[in-house]
Amino acid sequence: MRVVIALGANLGEPRAQLEEAIEKLREVIVIEVISSFYETKPFRVSEDQPNYINAVLIGETKLEAEQLMKELLDIEERLGRKRSTLNAARSIDLDIIDYQGMVINSENLTLPHPRAYEREFVLQPWLEIDPEAQLTGFGAVKELLAALI
Repeated sequence: MRVVIALGANLGEPRAQLEEAIEKLREVIVIEVISSFYETKPFRVSEDQPNYINAVLIGETKLEAEQLMKELLDIEERLGRKRSTLNAARSIDLDIIDYQGMVINSENLTLPHPRAYEREFVLQPWLEIDPEAQLTGFGAVKELLAALI
């Protein structure tokens, strides 16, 4: 199954943490392409936080969507992610943005990612590596991005 995963970090050494996360992701998916790393301001946060480093990758997996999500959460934990408040600064964040265009609404997973359409830090790197990208239920990524900037 084709999967689009967004990566982000703004604590510690974000670039190194994204690189480490990518290496760990190689254990569960076949990575086809990785975007450049983008430095972005924190999104909708009330406290001062360092800027994020963000990227998007596209790959193939044989895992079911919920199993892949469990693997991403395990990688986050192994890389020191501590969950606290919504939109808190983080050492690593891994999100499934799209999983073979499927729509899933379960207790553990919502796909496509419910807020991807409004996040330039997801859309820009995704568009870089897939100029024809479509976000299921929302349309062309290039049009979604154009509406934000």
